[in-house]
Amino acid sequence: MGNEIKSFEDLEVYKKLVHLHLEVNDLTLKFPKHEMYELGSQLRRSSNSIPANIAAGRNNKHVAIYLEGINRAFGELQETRHHLFVAFKKGYLEKQVYEDCKDRYEECGRMLRGLQQSLQKFKA
Repeated sequence: MGNEIKSFEDLEVYKKLVHLHLEVNDLTLKFPKHEMYELGSQLRRSSNSIPANIAAGRNNKHVAIYLEGINRAFGELQETRHHLFVAFKKGYLEKQVYEDCKDRYEECGRMLRGLQQSLQKFKA
């Protein structure tokens, strides 16, 4: 079984979210200096919290706690999308960069929902 999930690091959604966080981190370092500790910091923290919540929940033995981690991750994902939108509206992100990030976060959101549904079936 080559697709067996042994760790949170094996989850495709986790890998995608870490990659996105690293990209978002780099983008925020180009924000105006006055935004480095405001919008930039909020965006860096929320984008990092998404995969961190998956990691924290995945290694728990209780499915309900894992589901709660996924719920928190989804909330952070929505917050990150909001911060990206604000950065775009303020002119810190080009439209294509914003659209690409938004689309990829939406894809990860669908993946999180799929993971959530699988766990809910397993729990039942």
